[in-house]
Amino acid sequence: MKAFIPLIFMLAFQFTGMAQTQEEKVREFELQRQAAEKRNFSAMLDSAIATSQKGDYVLADTQFRELLRMAKSVPSDLVYHFGENSYHIGNYKQSVDWLNKYIQLKGTTGQFSDDAVAWLKKAESELLKERQIQSQQAGLVLSKDYDIDCGPTGKVTCPVCKGSTVIIKKGYINDTYKTCPYCNKVGYLECADYNLLLKGQLEPSRTNP
Repeated sequence: MKAFIPLIFMLAFQFTGMAQTQEEKVREFELQRQAAEKRNFSAMLDSAIATSQKGDYVLADTQFRELLRMAKSVPSDLVYHFGENSYHIGNYKQSVDWLNKYIQLKGTTGQFSDDAVAWLKKAESELLKERQIQSQQAGLVLSKDYDIDCGPTGKVTCPVCKGSTVIIKKGYINDTYKTCPYCNKVGYLECADYNLLLKGQLEPSRTNP
């Protein structure tokens, strides 16, 4: 019995050691996995930056968005480059947002701080122009918002085929001809149909070849 007790302690010690070894292996595997993910993310970010610098801004935007989807926390380099690339594709509001975020994070001491300030000024200027245009357009009075009086005949020359009843599509070798699907082969529209066409509500005929 006395010999049995030390044996129990020895087995317990060995079991504890095995458990610790297993935990260490799991911990080491997790660290390796995280390091591999970090290397992969860094390589993808470098690729996206290179794509943007080559001028393929639309593809770079797709790559940056994939990185944002993957990131648990967004690194400052991605914040800056996504902001700059957004300017190049004309997404000025998005550009202002991300460039501001970079400046908030890094102040004047970041690697890209000077560039971020310069691109931010450009993006803000373009965004202001966009908003001015939108404000002007909000006050536009467009004809499509009203029913137009077509005069005593109640008819208008079809604006799609210009009265010819045929739509001609130019080709490199041959032109193709198609019967106008709106004027029913007569070259004009009744006033009601004309107003529907202006509003984009007139359905083309499916019976015409």
